Amino acid sequence: MSRISPRCQPVPQEVRQTADLLERRWQLSILYAALSGALRFNEFAAAVAGISPRMLSERLRDLEAAGLIERKVIPSSPPTVEYRLTPRGRRLGPIIDAMRAYAREPVG
Repeated sequence: MSRISPRCQPVPQEVRQTADLLERRWQLSILYAALSGALRFNEFAAAVAGISPRMLSERLRDLEAAGLIERKVIPSSPPTVEYRLTPRGRRLGPIIDAMRAYAREPVG
């Protein structure tokens, strides 16, 4: 039987839910690309090296379902699709910036 240390609190559900979404492969890279200005599928594909079109489609759908990205069909000939961060998605910008800053710090 395991005991929880009185100094250690369980991970809050909100933190776990957010981590579950963001730790999926490619999610942070796609969000970074969106924060950097990517709008169209091919722009995301170019920005996120190594992701397959199928996986990119799946991850964009995941982010849309989570309310972080919105998909908009532009009525043109041929029709085009743009993806934009929602206000909720843009609020992740400081977290991604903090991750970049952390990675640039010298180790030790």
